[in-house]
Amino acid sequence: MRAVLTWRDKAEHCINDIAFKPDGTQLILAAGSRLLVYDTSDGTLLQPLKGHKDTVYCVAYAKDGKRFASGSADKSVIIWTSKLEGILKYTHNDSIQCVSYNPVTHQLASCSSSDFGLWSPEQKSISKNKSSSKIICCSWTNDGQYLALGMFNGIISIRNKNGEEKVKIERPGGSLSPIWSICWNPSREEHNDILAVADWGQKLSFYQLSGKQIGKDRVLNFDPCCISYFTKGEYILLGGSDKQVSLFTKDGVRLGTVGEQNSWVWTCRVKPDSNYVVVGCQDGTISFYQLIFSTVHGLYKDRYAYRDSMTDVIVQHLITEQKVRIKCKELVKKIAIYRNRLAIQLPEKILIYELYSEDSSDMHYRVKERIVKKFECNLLVVCANHIILCQEKRLQCLSFSGLKEREWQMESLIRYIKVIGGPPGREGLLVGLKNGQILKIFVDNLFAIVLLKQATAVRCLDMSASRKKLAVVDENDTCLVYDIDTKELLFQEPNANSVAWNTQCEDMLCFSGGGYLNIKASTFPVHRQKLQGFVVGYNGSKIFCLHVFSISAVEVPQSAPMYQYLDRKMFKEAYQIACLGVTDTDWRELAMEALEGLDFETAKKAFIRVQHLRYLELISSIEERKKRGETNNDLFLADVFSYQGKFHEAAKLYKRSGHESLALEMYTDLRMFEYAKDFLGSGDPKETKMLITKQADWARNIKEPKAAVEMYISAGEHVKAIEICGDHGWVDTLMDIARKLDKAEREPLLLCATYLKKLDSPGYAAETYLKMGDLKSLVQLHVETQRWDEAFALGEKHPEFKDDIYVPYAQWLAENDRFEEAQQAFHKAGRQREAVQVLEQLTDNAVAESRFNDAAYYYWMLSMQCLDIAQDPAQKDVMLGKFHHFQRLAELYHGYHAIHRHTEDPFSVHGPETLFNISRFLLHSLPKDTPSGISKVKILFTLAKQSKALGAYRLARHAYDKLQGLYIPTRFQKSIELGTLTIRTKPFHDSEELVPLCYRCSTNNPLLNNLGNVCINCRQPFVFSASSYDVLHLVEFCLEEGITDEEAISLIDLEAPRPKREDRQREIINNSSQILQLVETKDSMGDEDPFTAKLSFEQGGSEFVPVVVSRLVLRSMSRRDVIIKRWPPPLRWQYFRSLLPDASITMCPSCFQMFHSEDYELLVLQHGCCPYCRRRKDDPGP
Repeated sequence: MRAVLTWRDKAEHCINDIAFKPDGTQLILAAGSRLLVYDTSDGTLLQPLKGHKDTVYCVAYAKDGKRFASGSADKSVIIWTSKLEGILKYTHNDSIQCVSYNPVTHQLASCSSSDFGLWSPEQKSISKNKSSSKIICCSWTNDGQYLALGMFNGIISIRNKNGEEKVKIERPGGSLSPIWSICWNPSREEHNDILAVADWGQKLSFYQLSGKQIGKDRVLNFDPCCISYFTKGEYILLGGSDKQVSLFTKDGVRLGTVGEQNSWVWTCRVKPDSNYVVVGCQDGTISFYQLIFSTVHGLYKDRYAYRDSMTDVIVQHLITEQKVRIKCKELVKKIAIYRNRLAIQLPEKILIYELYSEDSSDMHYRVKERIVKKFECNLLVVCANHIILCQEKRLQCLSFSGLKEREWQMESLIRYIKVIGGPPGREGLLVGLKNGQILKIFVDNLFAIVLLKQATAVRCLDMSASRKKLAVVDENDTCLVYDIDTKELLFQEPNANSVAWNTQCEDMLCFSGGGYLNIKASTFPVHRQKLQGFVVGYNGSKIFCLHVFSISAVEVPQSAPMYQYLDRKMFKEAYQIACLGVTDTDWRELAMEALEGLDFETAKKAFIRVQHLRYLELISSIEERKKRGETNNDLFLADVFSYQGKFHEAAKLYKRSGHESLALEMYTDLRMFEYAKDFLGSGDPKETKMLITKQADWARNIKEPKAAVEMYISAGEHVKAIEICGDHGWVDTLMDIARKLDKAEREPLLLCATYLKKLDSPGYAAETYLKMGDLKSLVQLHVETQRWDEAFALGEKHPEFKDDIYVPYAQWLAENDRFEEAQQAFHKAGRQREAVQVLEQLTDNAVAESRFNDAAYYYWMLSMQCLDIAQDPAQKDVMLGKFHHFQRLAELYHGYHAIHRHTEDPFSVHGPETLFNISRFLLHSLPKDTPSGISKVKILFTLAKQSKALGAYRLARHAYDKLQGLYIPTRFQKSIELGTLTIRTKPFHDSEELVPLCYRCSTNNPLLNNLGNVCINCRQPFVFSASSYDVLHLVEFCLEEGITDEEAISLIDLEAPRPKREDRQREIINNSSQILQLVETKDSMGDEDPFTAKLSFEQGGSEFVPVVVSRLVLRSMSRRDVIIKRWPPPLRWQYFRSLLPDASITMCPSCFQMFHSEDYELLVLQHGCCPYCRRRKDDPGP
């Protein structure tokens, strides 16, 4: 530390007190009875201020800079503005000894010999407090909460803002040690408020706010008159009877003298936020000094040691940013650091420290040796076992015990010294002299080695890592680089104040100067960037820079030197530079340049650094190809250019290397089709087609389907074009493509048809299938789209597709609840099993739902199905049995339908006779196991009611008796019970009109026939009308053996002429065609009508004997008298002769059921079809 006088002036009177304006621009002095205002920059007296009538003892400036106050022996305090105008004056009872402004509230404390007052701008009056002793000095704490008063009797009183005493400190000396000056430490970093106290017991002491003393009293050996802290509280100024101002640490360690004076120093102050000090003396001298704190530091690689607060040493690890503080409690004069050693020179000794461990990041130091001896030296260097002292021209080597081992005398002043390493005890020193000589000295060798000598003085030195090059900064700020072996000057650069070689790269150094950092690699031009300070080290990408009092590690990308190497295609050297530290962008640039230069090894390392997998894959593939023997660099470079996006250059190289296909593939992959076409020119049509296809693929991928379709068509890729059209539903485009395609191109045509079918355009699809000739697919199309008419038309032309049409049609009908049609369709398709299943299900449903008319119809259809299946000889017997069974069930359900309607519906559509006949028919026909759904109760109940109504009382009574043995539903019970009672009132016989007649044997049959629906005499089965169920005048006959059905028809059609018998005819008409009369006159008519002769029957036979006719009888029959049931095979036809030809009978040609003609015509008119088989009247017969 040294003090430089900036300006000095002298007043006429003693300088009692000084105050700085907070911004440091003005200085207020209390001199005599006046205030003197100075400009701090040059010491100009700006204005003397007159206001007091006696000596001014004190002055103080408010922290906000708006006003200041002065106190005088005239017992008054004057408040002044910053414009040097007095605005307020108040008085005390005694002379004013000191004034102080509260740093927070700007409250003014003014102290006199007997009291102290507190004034603030907000108050109109001054609050005063008495004092037990004369107050000499006062000071506010940083937070403005407390005011410390120093008194003549050696007591320190600490008061709050209201003037109440909170703490009282009594100094040991009492009234013999007046408290002459006190000051609170202004530092914001201190945890506690610390009060510095200087008394005339010649001691310096420190107290906490609580009154507790910090440390021991420091003996001063003079009477202190003033004490003052630096702005941040790191140092203390103290002046007094020793006629000088001394600098102390905040802990009271004396550091040195600021300036010696000719008389007592009554006041000294530090300019706010600066290192300037003003001193006021007894003789009126005012001195303004600048304090210059020299940097004391040492650096070795990444460890930097420097002085802090003049008495501490901080060791900083520049990489990890760790710091350790070593408190010496004495002024640190010199610092040296080397490897694990640290040397600190104090005023009376040298301390040597070592690291606890060899760990490079260890920051724990311990004292190894102490050399208790005072040394004067310019430079200090430490080695493993020695310290080196530099004194002007002389170097001394001392052991750690303090013994001088060696000494070197130089020709000139030593300007620079540095340890450059070596084994312990044999380290080398690099020494630069003022005369330009540069030497190398080994600590174990007396002889210095002259490396070279230059004309200018040395300021800074450094040696490269390999010790082959030497960099020197001379007094002309020039950096010179020499080859140590040849002594040749390699290059020089201007504007340098310090230089450092890169410890990791032989060819790189940096130097600073003129506010710039200069980096130089090899012999390339210098790269420059702004940097304040001095370069003191260069390690990898880190440059250690000393700026003012601190050192920092600046991360400097080594981009510039790397690019310099790249410009010369020196990829390996550029990689080495990049390893020191460059940005990711620089790494990528290096990788790309090396790749283009085909230095794959360097490129690979660089791409690994930036983790660029795509290029690493490229390099790997190229290396594999090289291993396989490929040597075409043009091809490798083309691949590199294509990866980099330099496609045209890549294409040229592909062409040059004879790989045009690769260029074409590259262009198409990149969708650069126009470039690809230009590249192809008028080349191979196949290549052009392939290119168009790829372009279409691309258009498809980027959602340009219409363009893709056009390109696919032009390239002949019809399938892909069709797929796009189909996916987008473009029916018209699909049809255009289909019509343009040749019928031989089945795959695209089939795809077209499939899409057209999906898009609900069956007409177009059918057209396409026809073009292909694919009739099976056409049939499937008609079936899937349910265009049955077209399907049936196609089936007519091509019977082989019958199954493909009718089976789906039947399934469709069934799904749409059109079961009857479905059954017919199954039947047509030859799917008898399915047809029967449908009918059986329909029948079961009809019975379950009491739709007995439908059940009859379905059973009839089932019987006909069975008859159809019976044509198969293997199934003939079984199917014929089922046929007869289903025929009987159909007849039963058909009749029972009327009974059910009669009992369930309120109105009956059938007459009493019809219901009577039906009831009798059902009772005679029912098997032991009554079919499902048929109720005997309803049949007997109907029979009983109708018998009673028609006069068949006996039969009615029998029916009621039968009902008594059956379970009767509740709703019929009353009616049956009533009928059972009322029938008892009727005669016990039946009306003869109701008795049925057998037309074969003319026998009257009972109404209740135990044999069933056959004659009790001749066993001839009755033929019933399917509507009224009365017995028809028909007799069944059989053909003689040997007569075929065709022959019989032809014989009947001959119709031989017979003589008229008017009387007989008349008799028949008059007698309502009484068949009995015909039988009685059999003998007389036998010759004329051979058939009637066959009707004779001997009573009493138990077996039925059918009527068998010969050819002669057939020839005698009239065609209109014969009814034929023409059953399909394997059944025989059935022949019936009407014995009353004039009573017309009609047979349904489909179900072969017989009806009275009038009844049949009426029913057909009502229903539009046969009431039994539902054959439409306009349908052709079987």
